[in-house]
Amino acid sequence: MAKLGVNIDHVATLREARRIHYPDPVEAAIVCEGAGCDSIVCHLREDRRHIKDEDVRRLREAVKTRLNLEMSIAKDIVEFACKVKPDQATLVPERRSELTTEGGLDVEGNLAKIKSAVDKLEGNGIKVSLFINPVKKEIDASMRAGSGIVELHTGEYANAKSETSRKRELKILNEAVEYASALGLEVNAGHGLNYDNTKDVAAIDKINELNIGHSIISKAVFIGLAEAVREMLELVR
Repeated sequence: MAKLGVNIDHVATLREARRIHYPDPVEAAIVCEGAGCDSIVCHLREDRRHIKDEDVRRLREAVKTRLNLEMSIAKDIVEFACKVKPDQATLVPERRSELTTEGGLDVEGNLAKIKSAVDKLEGNGIKVSLFINPVKKEIDASMRAGSGIVELHTGEYANAKSETSRKRELKILNEAVEYASALGLEVNAGHGLNYDNTKDVAAIDKINELNIGHSIISKAVFIGLAEAVREMLELVR
């Protein structure tokens, strides 16, 4: 049965719209855990557009399940993570101009830098996941980088414009999960998953965890955060 990690970044996005102290992403994390999620996810971006350093420190103290810190391989971010020690670090590509993460890491093309970050984080007792596109060359490169976990980018599936393309992307995800699992990697997935498209991904055998944020926070506006998490958990499980 797949687990659910809830990304609480966009609680901080709402806070930063007015640059005040609420809503508090730490309070959101506590509500999500109370509703039954398996982990809390946050992304400390280099430009600190939503989650701030102090948020991560406070989340580290408050989270009782697992804290998964999404992050780039920038030196200062890696050093910060090594000090805070989240349970897991998920390395993602990052561009200042993007609205959201637009694809997976180019692990094959940046193997030395990524392996260096993986080694440093693992050396500080932090499990490392690499956020990659669901293709064999990136899965193979992730193995060479020394990561024991990959998170497959589900954006192409989530953005599919037709049933034919959706089924094609789901097949690609299925094959990538099988391939990565056969190599001994733990496999997670996420990006663009919502209340309409999550169930088919959750049904893929050997997927360990789905990480979902924007759709849950959006639904929470109308029905409350705890209920939004519970409804997503029902779909996932």
